[in-house]
Amino acid sequence: MIEVTNLTKRYGPHLAIDGLNFTVAKGEVVGFLGPNGAGKTTTMKIITGYMAPSDGSVKVAGFDVFENPVEVKQRIGYLPEVPPVYTDMYVNEYLTFVAKLKGVPSEKIASMVDSSLQKTNLQEVHKRLIKNLSKGFRQRVGIAQALVSDPEILILDEPTVGLDPKQVAEIRHLIQELRKSHTIILSTHILPEVQASCERIIIINRGRIVAEDSLEGLSRKMSRGQRIFLKIRRNSKELVDSIASLDGVRKVESVDGNGVLHVDTDETEDLLERLSDHVVKKGVGLLEMRSSTFNLEDIFLKLTGSESHIAKH
Repeated sequence: MIEVTNLTKRYGPHLAIDGLNFTVAKGEVVGFLGPNGAGKTTTMKIITGYMAPSDGSVKVAGFDVFENPVEVKQRIGYLPEVPPVYTDMYVNEYLTFVAKLKGVPSEKIASMVDSSLQKTNLQEVHKRLIKNLSKGFRQRVGIAQALVSDPEILILDEPTVGLDPKQVAEIRHLIQELRKSHTIILSTHILPEVQASCERIIIINRGRIVAEDSLEGLSRKMSRGQRIFLKIRRNSKELVDSIASLDGVRKVESVDGNGVLHVDTDETEDLLERLSDHVVKKGVGLLEMRSSTFNLEDIFLKLTGSESHIAKH
């Protein structure tokens, strides 16, 4: 459905995106994840035809974005990071205006507007001025304008940025409903957004793709072993150092002040037994021990190398 080949964008000497290659199949929901400034928005603007690349190509349903822009834009609904709404218009008036801009046949405009209002739960505010709506409702209007032509593909750039927790939950639920009938690219730096909605994850950092897989696949690739969760009654630096010295242990991290340790290990069959024997012999009060996979936050931090841009809400 979407094919991105060697996509590059330069702003003078600055390389915003550098040789991106990825595809999105029909019906997929793909999370485009990365820290602020990684190149996500630039990529989305090129895919939707709002910006020209320096090099490379993008095809949507077999049509080149810049050789056949009308064919491509008929198939894409786009929500930019800042919703493109006219605040002095009424909701239904604005959606009717957008439907006309997108070339929806005049006999279908009313039904398309009504359908987009229903999908985004905007019926109760459809006669209100957009400037009088809350930020959450304005975001819904932004999604409704992306839906009003019933496109095959939805590209949503940071759809929950700046919303309160209740509004975030509402938008996530809406995305879950939309995934049933649309191919979706969800660009975000908010980790739960991806975990809640996406089947496949593309992680971009400094303009390059650094990982691409399902969450489970990324976890397997990144761990190269397993993470063991330990909860003990009496923690100490001496204990942490002694665990770190065991064969097969790559890293030991004391997570909090309540005796929780994360032990990253190689794949060895007897390590769990050796580790439990070691902790018991130390007499520190073993309360819990279990293995776990690396979560998306662990993977994100490993691949992007910065906690300063991560969002967990």
